[in-house]
Amino acid sequence: MSRESYADVLRIPGAAALFGSALVGRLAFATVSLSLLLSVQASTGTFAAAGAATGAFGVTNVIASPTRARAVDRFGPTRALLVMGVLFSASLVATAFGCLTDAPAALLIVLAAVAGVFAPPLGSTMRVMWASIAPDARILPRAYSLDAVAEELLFTTGPLLVGLLVFVAGPVTALFTTAGVAFVGTALFCLHRHVRAKGAATTTAHAHERPLRQRGFPTVLVALTGVGLVIGTVETAVPAFTAERSMAAASGILLALLAAGSAVGGLVYGHRAWKPALAIRLTVLSIAFVAVSAIAALAPDQITLGVILFGLGLFLAPTVITAYLLADALTAEHVRTEATTWTNTAVNFGVAVGAAVAGVLVDHAGTTTAFAVGATVAGVLVLAAGSRTRALGVASAPAAGGAPAAGGPTSPEEDGTTPTAVSAPGDLPASRD
Repeated sequence: MSRESYADVLRIPGAAALFGSALVGRLAFATVSLSLLLSVQASTGTFAAAGAATGAFGVTNVIASPTRARAVDRFGPTRALLVMGVLFSASLVATAFGCLTDAPAALLIVLAAVAGVFAPPLGSTMRVMWASIAPDARILPRAYSLDAVAEELLFTTGPLLVGLLVFVAGPVTALFTTAGVAFVGTALFCLHRHVRAKGAATTTAHAHERPLRQRGFPTVLVALTGVGLVIGTVETAVPAFTAERSMAAASGILLALLAAGSAVGGLVYGHRAWKPALAIRLTVLSIAFVAVSAIAALAPDQITLGVILFGLGLFLAPTVITAYLLADALTAEHVRTEATTWTNTAVNFGVAVGAAVAGVLVDHAGTTTAFAVGATVAGVLVLAAGSRTRALGVASAPAAGGAPAAGGPTSPEEDGTTPTAVSAPGDLPASRD
């Protein structure tokens, strides 16, 4: 049977322009954490304040995520995303001006928190749009795969762009640039004809169908919280690691290596058929991810740390993809967007906590301790989730007679491979939107 290509995806009428505008806006999520961290650190002189600012951004992003998703459904993507895009960009601009004027750390943290509230969910909305514009359901796995790989490329180039801007013009310029990119990309996306034609959702789920009430779903969230905690630790400790060696701009290169490893891992994972059940895969991948992160505490220099981060990335996308597939398997079809939002929330919550704690540890105990503590706490979480592997496997297994369980598990593609992205609309994590 013929297999649709990435080129076929982009040949869908209007798809290339729509996808391109979404990627422009989503680039802001690849630059916001690092530019915010470095701007606040340069203004206040402390990584504790910088970590608190990025942590506040992450926490409010997590808390507001379900509300933002409901707003997009209720009012339609054009109205909701335009408002969010304007307020998100304005909050980042205000934070940048605060850094330039040496505003109190508390004010910078509050402004960062406000920005997190209004971060527009362009990734989620773009994946919903793929399902709307695809002429054939068979092309959707390839569309989601293209989306996931492109996002990883954004998170490879984003930190590099921040590093370049920091080297040439300073961290605040990088923060201003992030605000501008977010506004332009969101506006272009919202004004596209396919987005303007998208109406509000009308399906209402019953309380017992909600993802959090499904057996096994909280276990997935626990594992993803551990994954997010490692990411948050890395995003704070890596800039501190390079600053200790008077090479702050190198932090962008190191974080880009993490994203590059994730892209490679996702491609390899998505083009192979895997026999182990999804529950087993999530356990193995999440434990391997945390184990590699612990090695970062032993890195003596930037080159070694870069190699470790690339290796860490190899497990990131596969872990998250597996979690999304499990979320599909555990929930009914009409609540899978909500399920994806909760998986993002778990990761982003972990990122926020990891960033805040790592900022304090960096200032008081150094980067080695920050890496070690982050890996230890994350290890406890993923092992706790791993202890429920059997129950999770039962909950996500197909029902007797071949019927899907709890809304139907996501099946591999017809050639036996696993899609590189989720089989329902969603986002890859790490505070990405």
